[in-house]
Amino acid sequence: MIPRPTSDVCPCGGLPRGSALGECCLPLLEGTRTADTAEALMRSRFTAFALGDADYLFRTWHPRTRPADTQPDAEVEWTSLDILDAVDGGVCDQTGVVEFAAHYRENGRPGTMRERSSFAVRAGRWFYVDGEHESAG
Repeated sequence: MIPRPTSDVCPCGGLPRGSALGECCLPLLEGTRTADTAEALMRSRFTAFALGDADYLFRTWHPRTRPADTQPDAEVEWTSLDILDAVDGGVCDQTGVVEFAAHYRENGRPGTMRERSSFAVRAGRWFYVDGEHESAG
């Protein structure tokens, strides 16, 4: 995982907006807290991509759909996240969908990946199931 000061704004943008990494996604990545909503898991997974935390990505990917290799592409710098829509995925729900736009830089060029992701609760925890995405350079 790429070290980053815990007082920096969380890569996901913070929830609430502008929250520090140490108060937002870091406790989820470290395993001291679990995501209570599908959106919180989505944000923490974006942060894991931004920090290169393949172990967290593996642990939060539903076993039924998880690939063998969850290592983020080292050539991609994830720069910001916009949540576009959320359907269900609340504290009392068992499934949810989160649509987002993830902004990145690759080889010095900006890009955006847009995805509509599905999430499900398993053993009392949220997991990423799958997503339909499109990239727009």
